Amino acid sequence: MRRAINWVVYSLIIINKAGGLVYQRDFHDGLNKLSINDYLVLAGTFHGVHAITRSLTPTALLSSSNPPIPRSAITGIEVLESALFRLTCFQTVSGTKFLLFTEPQQPNVEVIMRRIYELYADYVMKNPFYQLEMPVRCEAFDRHLLGYVRAR
Repeated sequence: MRRAINWVVYSLIIINKAGGLVYQRDFHDGLNKLSINDYLVLAGTFHGVHAITRSLTPTALLSSSNPPIPRSAITGIEVLESALFRLTCFQTVSGTKFLLFTEPQQPNVEVIMRRIYELYADYVMKNPFYQLEMPVRCEAFDRHLLGYVRAR
C-alpha cells in the first residue's frame, strides 16, 4: 500500500494593485518567520519587480507572433523557484496579486491558486463591509482558506 504524499503550501500573500500588502497567512512552519515590516517590504519589492518584468518582454516577440500578442496579455514574473520553495504569482484583471509559496515539487499549483481566488471572490469581494484595496479582515475567508489548504 502506497502512502499518499502530502505536498506543502507554506504561505499566501495578497498584494493590492498599488503594491500594498492586504493579506498574509502562513500555513506551515517550513519558511522562516518574517516580521510584518518584512512582509510589507516583500510586497512592495515584488510589486516593483513584477512591473519591471512586464516591461522586459521583447517587442520582436509581440509583433512576430501570429496573431500578434496584445499588450494587455503580457504578464510579469509568474514563477520564482529555488531548491527549497516555489513562489507562484497570479495577477487578477484588477491588478491584485496572489503570491503562493509551496514546495518546489508541488503539483497543480494553478488549481490551488484558482480555488484560493474563488474563495477570495466569494468571501472577501462579496462581503459588503470590505473596502477595496484595504487589508482583508474576513473570518469566513480565513476559515475556508485554512480548511481548503489543510484538506488537500
